[in-house]
Amino acid sequence: MNPFRNRHAVRPVLMALGSAVLLAAPVTVPSAAAAVVEEQPRSSVALDWYDTTAATIAAGGAPTQVTNSRTWAVSWLAAARATRQVPSGVDRGDFQDAALASAVHDALVALIPSRTQELDAALRTTLQGVPDGPAESKGVTAGARQARLVLAAREGDGLDPASVNAPFTVPPAAPGVWQPTPPAYAPAAQYGSRLARPFLLDTHDQYRLPAPPAQNSARYRADLAEVRAYGAVDSTVRTQKQTETATFWLGSSLTLYTEPLRVALARSPHSSAERARLVALFHVALVDTQIATSDTKYAYLRWRPVTAIRTGSIDPDPAWTPLHTTPAHPDYPSGHNTYSGAAEAVLSALVGPRTAPFQVTSPTAPGVTRTYTSWSRLSQENVHARVYSGIHTRSADEAGLVLGERVATHALRNAARLFGTL
Repeated sequence: MNPFRNRHAVRPVLMALGSAVLLAAPVTVPSAAAAVVEEQPRSSVALDWYDTTAATIAAGGAPTQVTNSRTWAVSWLAAARATRQVPSGVDRGDFQDAALASAVHDALVALIPSRTQELDAALRTTLQGVPDGPAESKGVTAGARQARLVLAAREGDGLDPASVNAPFTVPPAAPGVWQPTPPAYAPAAQYGSRLARPFLLDTHDQYRLPAPPAQNSARYRADLAEVRAYGAVDSTVRTQKQTETATFWLGSSLTLYTEPLRVALARSPHSSAERARLVALFHVALVDTQIATSDTKYAYLRWRPVTAIRTGSIDPDPAWTPLHTTPAHPDYPSGHNTYSGAAEAVLSALVGPRTAPFQVTSPTAPGVTRTYTSWSRLSQENVHARVYSGIHTRSADEAGLVLGERVATHALRNAARLFGTL
């Protein structure tokens, strides 16, 4: 089976799954007034705590991306569960705002205690905007309870930095086999992610991709020729715009997708509870995607382009250097593209494939702002970017989109397992 074939054929399925996720949680609407609140959220508490989460992780988060994805997933899963059912006799909006703030606050304090002072101040600000009374007190209690339960359920899941970067023994050098790459020749990274406990996947290898193109295939030769020409630091065929694309998408995918997810959250017409589900499901899918990515990478151990071009049998060039430094893990599949494939699938399902124009910036391309109207365009640019950077083959990039979409579809299909009452 060709893993790159007809990737968007499942889009109608994703849209149906997204609608099911948003409608799955039971709601209590005791009056017509409450229904108006449901359609027109009266506050920005979800956005406030989204920004607080992003700032907290940026200031005190872990050195490993998947650990920070876990922090997002745990804190917002607690919020989604805490806001799921509203007690009778209390204002729905007041309860959900207090529950969301309490859940995210308590989870973040537990996971990033160095930011406790800032988080306490943020919680006080939120609660000052919620009228004193049973809705506020019950919401705070519900949030605190769900934070404790989710933290306990995820304890020892293998997504801490030391476990993520568990030692890996590099096999002897051979054609096609990954070896540490210049200039640092650093030890393999992220090997331990494949050993971590997923949120919704049944096993880490549940969606393992088929093997990459054989080294004697036409596809492999085309891949290598393309990255050799377009990904070299001194390329004469890569345009200025292509170089900008490579640099724009160079940084952490978690960071780069913080703005697009916020756009989706800000444009959501739904309640705090449904907004919490959007953020929680997005990051749960992305944690599982990163686990699945590590599984396929270390199952096949495909060497990076820099190693193939410098030491391989196809016109070796010992001096060839990529535009950007190659990360310390195997080529296939591209982690940037598994991330973008999963993100596109979740956002397309829950928000729709297209939206009004929105802007994205990048910490690795200061002063550059790009405008998009679809989530798929971000994925397409990620595919090109890693080739232009000289750090991935196009096969690895396209396979990454497929893997990310498959894991995200699994998360959408199994979302009811996330949001049950504990």
